[in-house]
Amino acid sequence: MTVPARLPRPMTPPGVAPQENIKKDSKLSFGVVCSSNINRSMEAHVVLGNAGLKVESYGTGTQVRLPGRSAMEPRIFKFGTPYEDMYKSMSATQDDAAFFSRNGVLQLCRRGAAVKRAPQRWQDTDSYDIGEHDVAIAFEERIFDAVVEDLQVREPTENFSPLHVICLDTKDNPHEAALQGRVALELCWLLEANADDLIVKAPEIVEAFQQERMTHTPIKVLYQLCYL
Repeated sequence: MTVPARLPRPMTPPGVAPQENIKKDSKLSFGVVCSSNINRSMEAHVVLGNAGLKVESYGTGTQVRLPGRSAMEPRIFKFGTPYEDMYKSMSATQDDAAFFSRNGVLQLCRRGAAVKRAPQRWQDTDSYDIGEHDVAIAFEERIFDAVVEDLQVREPTENFSPLHVICLDTKDNPHEAALQGRVALELCWLLEANADDLIVKAPEIVEAFQQERMTHTPIKVLYQLCYL
């Protein structure tokens, strides 16, 4: 079994921009980050990209870890391994294909292959590429910490621009990732609408967003302003 060439980009529920943004190009660049750049960050990559926002996705783990036949036997790949190669590896036999289809991993690989070539590691990405982002959204507190720590040890770029790092804590499963992808989109549109005054507005937006979300969907939201 192979991944068909030129897979269609995955569809998401309509990511309609607020009316005041509809005729505008995306002002902000978003980086979305999880551990392995295959579930949570890729879901957000698809949702934000389909809504017309400028986005790239990353992982912060040392390797790409996918659920295997038991908790003690994850399938492990190096960052930079094409999603198509992961798919082929986990569908090499009929038994493997059936198992990894049931647990959803093949679907994650197919989605990844439809969006970009391979998972990218945040820490291994050039500072000038990272510095192109205005906002980084991490989907777990330890990933938020890893992103902030990485930004603090990098040599400053010539531009030395602000990078707003936000945590939207999300369980690492496809169902929660789908829910939080939509939540991330709501927050990104709020930030996009205030792009011209983000240093002042971002902390207020994040705090108000958390208060609003806590009324019906408890979620830990963290914020840190960094420079690169």
